Amino acid sequence: MHAAATITDSMRMYQLGVERGRPASGETGAAPEWFYKGSGTILRGHGASLAVPNFAGDGGEEPELAVVYVIDHSGTPRRVGMTPANEFSDHQIEKQNYLYLAHSKLRTCAIGPELTLDPDFSLVPGTVTIEREGAVLWTKEISTGDQRMCHSLANIEHHHFKYKPHRRPGDAHVHFLGAGAFSFGEGIKLEDGDEMIISWTGYGRPLRNRIEIEKSQEKTVQVAPL
Repeated sequence: MHAAATITDSMRMYQLGVERGRPASGETGAAPEWFYKGSGTILRGHGASLAVPNFAGDGGEEPELAVVYVIDHSGTPRRVGMTPANEFSDHQIEKQNYLYLAHSKLRTCAIGPELTLDPDFSLVPGTVTIEREGAVLWTKEISTGDQRMCHSLANIEHHHFKYKPHRRPGDAHVHFLGAGAFSFGEGIKLEDGDEMIISWTGYGRPLRNRIEIEKSQEKTVQVAPL
């Protein structure tokens, strides 16, 4: 008589986090969903442009906080602090098929301009704004922090750093903690030169970056034999 509601993989992951994302101290909870963003070469700073490649569907801001870690000489991860971040992803490619989500993440991204060494992460209010030709095109109040997450930060850190290759002495890691709102979700299509501004209360100055759309034609990459 009644059709069963379809539960997506994303919703299953969220439910796992709600049920088992905050284990007691010394216990292991459910593994969170995470994606590889790229090596350090894709990181940009405050004021730099974020590129939309000529093969991309689009490019859009994802206002987040990022956690910065270094791995010490004994292989122990050390949390340095947190900083405003724009993960910047291709939402059109992601929309085509959920399995393209990993592809959509392989884009330039930005952190900064300041690193907060001992932040209050319990509940962090902020704003995300898009400016076009110096005028506000779209803005929204956002929030993040421990109270907004179904996984505890300790559980997230365990499930990343449990992999031995992620604990190489001397390496640095930047973890983006996820976005709760972005302009693409409200029908905004960013254009070349638009400026993305992300601000978090208690985390220093806003992070500002312009979008730069590559206008060259896509060329097929040819692999040559040795």
